[in-house]
Amino acid sequence: MDEKSKKIESIISENRIKLHLFEPSQRKIWTVVGKDKEHWLDPSLNFCSCSGFYFGMLKNKTCCYHIESIDIAIKEKKFETIKFSDEEYDAFISSVLSGL
Repeated sequence: MDEKSKKIESIISENRIKLHLFEPSQRKIWTVVGKDKEHWLDPSLNFCSCSGFYFGMLKNKTCCYHIESIDIAIKEKKFETIKFSDEEYDAFISSVLSGL
């Protein structure tokens, strides 16, 4: 197993993929808990906030392992759902953006 596969397996097996679900609107924010910080992802846009994604896309148009992890986790239903009220959305977005 290569290093990238080990990282993906670790993320999934350690339950580090989170779906933040806001109700009643059903807005969704996906995050992956990394070693140093949490990364925001949008699987529908193939986007991750990590530096590996940014530089990978600049250099050779490849996605980071977080994107691959979330795709697998969604298919296998191996993620944690955390529910919030819609009133908490603005504060949540502010905290995500302050961590970037």
